[in-house]
Amino acid sequence: MQELRASSVAAERRGGLSGAQLFVLEQLAEAPAASLNELAARTLTHQSSVSVVVSRLVKRGLVERVPDGRDARRRVIELTAAGHTLLRSAPATFQAKLISVLEGLSAAERRMVARGLRLVVQRLGLGERPAPLFLEGPRDAGASDV
Repeated sequence: MQELRASSVAAERRGGLSGAQLFVLEQLAEAPAASLNELAARTLTHQSSVSVVVSRLVKRGLVERVPDGRDARRRVIELTAAGHTLLRSAPATFQAKLISVLEGLSAAERRMVARGLRLVVQRLGLGERPAPLFLEGPRDAGASDV
Protein backbone atom coordinates (compact mmCIF):
# COMPACT_ATOMS: atom_id res chain seq x y z
CA MET A 1 0.00 0.00 0.00
CA GLN A 2 2.87 2.35 0.77
CA GLU A 3 4.40 1.84 -2.69
CA LEU A 4 1.00 2.28 -4.33
CA ARG A 5 0.40 5.55 -2.48
CA ALA A 6 3.95 6.80 -3.24
CA SER A 7 3.50 5.97 -6.92
CA SER A 8 0.21 7.87 -7.00
CA VAL A 9 1.75 10.93 -5.31
CA ALA A 10 4.68 10.89 -7.76
CA ALA A 11 2.28 10.70 -10.71
CA GLU A 12 0.29 13.62 -9.38
CA ARG A 13 3.39 15.75 -8.85
CA ARG A 14 4.82 15.05 -12.30
CA GLY A 15 1.67 15.06 -14.40
CA GLY A 16 -1.09 16.51 -12.27
CA LEU A 17 -3.03 13.25 -12.42
CA SER A 18 -3.92 10.70 -9.78
CA GLY A 19 -2.36 7.28 -10.10
CA ALA A 20 -5.79 5.91 -11.06
CA GLN A 21 -6.14 8.43 -13.88
CA LEU A 22 -2.67 7.67 -15.16
CA PHE A 23 -3.41 3.94 -15.02
CA VAL A 24 -6.54 4.43 -17.15
CA LEU A 25 -4.49 6.46 -19.65
CA GLU A 26 -1.97 3.61 -19.83
CA GLN A 27 -4.75 1.13 -20.55
CA LEU A 28 -6.24 3.33 -23.26
CA ALA A 29 -2.81 3.83 -24.84
CA GLU A 30 -2.66 0.06 -25.37
CA ALA A 31 -6.05 0.12 -27.13
CA PRO A 32 -9.23 2.20 -27.07
CA ALA A 33 -12.06 0.76 -24.96
CA ALA A 34 -15.35 -0.23 -26.56
CA SER A 35 -17.19 0.52 -23.30
CA LEU A 36 -16.80 1.44 -19.65
CA ASN A 37 -17.41 -2.21 -18.80
CA GLU A 38 -14.49 -3.27 -21.00
CA LEU A 39 -12.24 -0.63 -19.44
CA ALA A 40 -13.32 -1.73 -15.95
CA ALA A 41 -12.34 -5.29 -16.82
CA ARG A 42 -8.96 -4.14 -18.12
CA THR A 43 -8.29 -2.10 -14.97
CA LEU A 44 -9.55 -4.93 -12.74
CA THR A 45 -12.11 -2.72 -11.03
CA HIS A 46 -15.78 -1.82 -10.95
CA GLN A 47 -17.54 0.04 -13.77
CA SER A 48 -18.73 2.82 -11.45
CA SER A 49 -15.16 3.53 -10.33
CA VAL A 50 -13.72 3.69 -13.83
CA SER A 51 -16.65 5.85 -14.96
CA VAL A 52 -15.68 8.57 -12.46
CA VAL A 53 -12.06 8.46 -13.61
CA VAL A 54 -12.98 8.62 -17.31
CA SER A 55 -15.30 11.58 -16.68
CA ARG A 56 -12.46 13.48 -15.01
CA LEU A 57 -10.11 12.66 -17.89
CA VAL A 58 -12.71 13.80 -20.45
CA LYS A 59 -13.07 17.13 -18.58
CA ARG A 60 -9.30 17.60 -18.77
CA GLY A 61 -9.27 16.87 -22.50
CA LEU A 62 -7.07 13.77 -22.14
CA VAL A 63 -9.72 11.23 -23.16
CA GLU A 64 -12.68 11.42 -25.49
CA ARG A 65 -15.72 9.36 -26.32
CA VAL A 66 -15.99 9.04 -30.09
CA PRO A 67 -18.57 7.26 -32.26
CA ASP A 68 -17.77 3.60 -32.87
CA GLY A 69 -16.94 3.06 -36.55
CA ARG A 70 -18.99 -0.17 -36.59
CA ASP A 71 -22.02 1.06 -34.63
CA ALA A 72 -22.73 4.82 -34.49
CA ARG A 73 -25.01 4.31 -31.48
CA ARG A 74 -22.01 3.30 -29.38
CA ARG A 75 -19.06 5.36 -28.14
CA VAL A 76 -15.43 4.26 -27.96
CA ILE A 77 -13.21 5.66 -25.22
CA GLU A 78 -9.79 6.73 -26.48
CA LEU A 79 -6.88 9.02 -25.71
CA THR A 80 -6.70 12.47 -27.23
CA ALA A 81 -3.45 13.88 -28.60
CA ALA A 82 -3.01 15.68 -25.26
CA GLY A 83 -3.48 12.36 -23.44
CA HIS A 84 -0.79 10.70 -25.55
CA THR A 85 1.58 13.62 -24.96
CA LEU A 86 1.07 13.61 -21.20
CA LEU A 87 1.51 9.84 -21.02
CA ARG A 88 4.87 9.96 -22.82
CA SER A 89 6.37 12.02 -19.99
CA ALA A 90 4.55 10.31 -17.10
CA PRO A 91 6.10 7.66 -14.86
CA ALA A 92 4.94 4.05 -15.20
CA THR A 93 2.25 3.25 -12.66
CA PHE A 94 2.67 0.82 -9.83
CA GLN A 95 -0.72 -0.62 -10.79
CA ALA A 96 0.62 -1.72 -14.19
CA LYS A 97 3.71 -3.24 -12.56
CA LEU A 98 1.57 -5.10 -10.01
CA ILE A 99 -0.73 -6.52 -12.69
CA SER A 100 2.29 -7.61 -14.73
CA VAL A 101 3.71 -9.47 -11.73
CA LEU A 102 0.36 -11.12 -10.99
CA GLU A 103 -0.02 -12.18 -14.62
CA GLY A 104 3.44 -13.77 -14.38
CA LEU A 105 2.35 -16.05 -11.54
CA SER A 106 1.21 -19.58 -12.23
CA ALA A 107 -2.50 -20.34 -11.95
CA ALA A 108 -1.87 -22.08 -8.61
CA GLU A 109 0.06 -19.09 -7.28
CA ARG A 110 -2.72 -16.68 -8.38
CA ARG A 111 -5.32 -18.85 -6.63
CA MET A 112 -3.21 -18.80 -3.46
CA VAL A 113 -2.89 -14.99 -3.58
CA ALA A 114 -6.63 -14.62 -4.26
CA ARG A 115 -7.52 -16.87 -1.31
CA GLY A 116 -5.23 -14.89 0.96
CA LEU A 117 -6.65 -11.55 -0.15
CA ARG A 118 -10.24 -12.80 0.24
CA LEU A 119 -9.39 -13.81 3.81
CA VAL A 120 -7.91 -10.37 4.55
CA VAL A 121 -10.97 -8.61 3.07
CA GLN A 122 -13.29 -10.87 5.04
CA ARG A 123 -11.45 -10.29 8.33
CA LEU A 124 -11.43 -6.54 7.73
CA GLY A 125 -15.22 -6.72 7.30
CA LEU A 126 -15.14 -5.07 3.89
CA GLY A 127 -17.71 -7.41 2.32
CA GLU A 128 -18.66 -7.16 -1.33
CA ARG A 129 -18.34 -3.41 -1.94
CA PRO A 130 -17.18 -2.33 -5.41
CA ALA A 131 -13.43 -1.76 -5.44
CA PRO A 132 -12.26 1.79 -6.12
CA LEU A 133 -9.75 2.16 -8.91
CA PHE A 134 -6.44 1.86 -7.01
CA LEU A 135 -6.86 4.70 -4.50
CA GLU A 136 -9.42 6.65 -6.56
CA GLY A 137 -12.52 7.11 -4.50
CA PRO A 138 -13.88 8.85 -1.40
CA ARG A 139 -10.42 9.46 0.06
CA ASP A 140 -9.37 11.25 -3.16
CA ALA A 141 -12.72 12.92 -3.87
CA GLY A 142 -11.46 16.37 -2.94
CA ALA A 143 -8.28 16.08 -4.98
CA SER A 144 -7.36 18.68 -7.54
CA ASP A 145 -8.19 16.34 -10.42
CA VAL A 146 -11.95 16.61 -9.89
